Amino acid sequence: MSLKKIRKQLAILLLLSVNLTVCAHEGMWMLGRLNKQTTQSMKELGLKLPADKLYHPNKATLKDAVVSFGGFCSGVVVSTDGLVFTNHHCGFGAIQQHSTVQKDYLKDGFVARSKEEELPNPELYVRFLIRTEDVTQRVLGSVSPNMSEADRRSVIDSVMLAIQEEVHTKDSSVVGVVDAYYGGNEFWLSVYRDFNDVRLVFSPPSFIGKFGWDTDNWMWPRHTGDFSVFRIYADKNNQPADYSPDNVPYKP
Repeated sequence: MSLKKIRKQLAILLLLSVNLTVCAHEGMWMLGRLNKQTTQSMKELGLKLPADKLYHPNKATLKDAVVSFGGFCSGVVVSTDGLVFTNHHCGFGAIQQHSTVQKDYLKDGFVARSKEEELPNPELYVRFLIRTEDVTQRVLGSVSPNMSEADRRSVIDSVMLAIQEEVHTKDSSVVGVVDAYYGGNEFWLSVYRDFNDVRLVFSPPSFIGKFGWDTDNWMWPRHTGDFSVFRIYADKNNQPADYSPDNVPYKP
């Protein structure tokens, strides 16, 4: 192929690449920073809910339905009696622990036909987000430009830990977690409330809940009943409590 033809083809490819350039929204929106601009962008993308129904520190919003399940999965609260749906593989460990040769819940599935039949899981918890707070100035205000990277990291870690401890000291029923964002340029405090009495209500057989296993996990559409159902329990005052037969279903 002649040099002239090569140049011509390269020019065509360059022209096509310019024409195919698209505009995308970069990064992510922090919950504590939802504003008119981000709300308008979300509406243009199809969002129907108003912003104050997504997140508000003092009102019931969507954040109160979406939970952290066990610290390793997400879940969603779907009833006024504390029912939580999560993925089958997220409940897999709990289902496995309750399975025996005689009652193989992994193979055959499980259903509690009454609240008395629901199975407790001492190692599980469900975590609700209460609020978020930008603590960047406090964290980065403790470091200086002439610090070594090791010293800088040590100071930042100590400030993050101090903020978390302050949250728990003020209210022992909550947990504070400080995370770094945007490459360590911003730090946000998230305050959570944990419920430790979480009981298994329903799980499909593994041939439904894990159909296709990890291969199908990355396919779309999927043909998997990938879910399991748990219930959150609280004390008589609707507050977090360790497992007790006297606990009652949590009222969100």
